[in-house]
Amino acid sequence: MASAEYSQAEVHRVIRWHPPSYIIQVETIAVPKIQHPDDAIIKVKFAALCGSDLHIYRGHGGVTQVHTCGHEFIGEVVSLGSTYGTSAPGRPSLYSSLKIGDKVVSPFTVNCGECHPCRLGYTARCSEGLLFGSPALEGGQAQYVRVPKAGATLFNLSDPKSWHSTLSPELKSQALSKIADSSLLMLADILPTGVFAAIQAINHPKLQPVLTGRPWPLCFSPSADGSEVTLTEEDRTLILAVVGLGPVGLCASVALLDVLATRQIPFKIVATDLLESRREKMKAVYDTIGADGRGQGQFVVKSPEDAKTLVKEWTSGTGCNAVLEARLLSILEVVGHPSALTLAYDLVRTFGVITSVGVHGAPQMPFVGSQLYNKNVSFDFGRCPARAMFPPAFDLLVKRQDVFGQVGHDAGLIDRIAGFDQAVELYRAFDKGEVGKVIFDPWK
Repeated sequence: MASAEYSQAEVHRVIRWHPPSYIIQVETIAVPKIQHPDDAIIKVKFAALCGSDLHIYRGHGGVTQVHTCGHEFIGEVVSLGSTYGTSAPGRPSLYSSLKIGDKVVSPFTVNCGECHPCRLGYTARCSEGLLFGSPALEGGQAQYVRVPKAGATLFNLSDPKSWHSTLSPELKSQALSKIADSSLLMLADILPTGVFAAIQAINHPKLQPVLTGRPWPLCFSPSADGSEVTLTEEDRTLILAVVGLGPVGLCASVALLDVLATRQIPFKIVATDLLESRREKMKAVYDTIGADGRGQGQFVVKSPEDAKTLVKEWTSGTGCNAVLEARLLSILEVVGHPSALTLAYDLVRTFGVITSVGVHGAPQMPFVGSQLYNKNVSFDFGRCPARAMFPPAFDLLVKRQDVFGQVGHDAGLIDRIAGFDQAVELYRAFDKGEVGKVIFDPWK
């Protein structure tokens, strides 16, 4: 079953990468078709350009095959495999409920929803997972895209019952009428990834002495006898840093502030990036956030060197409890400047935490074992389980439309919406840091 418009389409326009590097072309190729009963075909409304797309663009991803780019897209279901529309006991609910015409957003990876990692919520590491915008799976910078395992992968924006949100039914029912598709597109990657970075940091065991007011290891035993040590007000103030203020770093900062405000945790945060334009964007975003999303603490934006100096002043040289490394690309790694991970290590304290959601390539980590041992530092690395993170990310998107609802504004995460005809130039400008988050309209 397919929509009439899609059934008549034989070719569509796509943005494609060609080896070895820096070659982007807009081409016309055959439209994707259903290949498996669990497939869905989506007519793309918007597709985004992401920092991690630049790894392949620059030739750093070890990719040698031509393919359609992009892993962030939102659109409408126009064709479904034979699995859909019948009762599917024990399978994800969308196999029973997804319909032609439903508006959907996809995470950047396919996930089956039925394997052990998916059942645990680790959807980014599904045993059948595939990354959109790679040789393994054509991407979403296209007019149409095929989504395997769509009943578990897609997030149905037309059916509030499937959202599993903590919002009230009234807020959920109003959400679609008030939130633009350009804003909802952020659910595909950058917003879940930012929320993931914040949640990993705040919930790390090494932060529990600060949050509970009980020293290690009594912080894990509420019923244990009291300690002879009393934590001071300074001890109970979280000192945090965000390294990298691209789209993911901005989302991580907003998510971190929201968690701290909701839980009324005292804090000091320094956010840093080598690029002044990104620092200015972060300042504008923070100034726009409503009082309910700022919390009771300090939030400061500094250059990398000034950030290190400030953290030393705040902590008498102790360092940050946690550092969120969210740059996705090595924007800090230019001649004469340390890598983002080196900066994160310099900022973090002993028994501190570095949580990194960046895409790391071939270079070795800039540490040796003795450095990690000497600081008792903990690292959380890896891909965000975006599909599992949709509910908290969606809730934050609704709450923070003051920053997530704008396009082309100083405080907006999205710089512009452009047609495919501008793809070559926008890839170049994004690679050089001349433009921020870009959304493509395939039909423009």
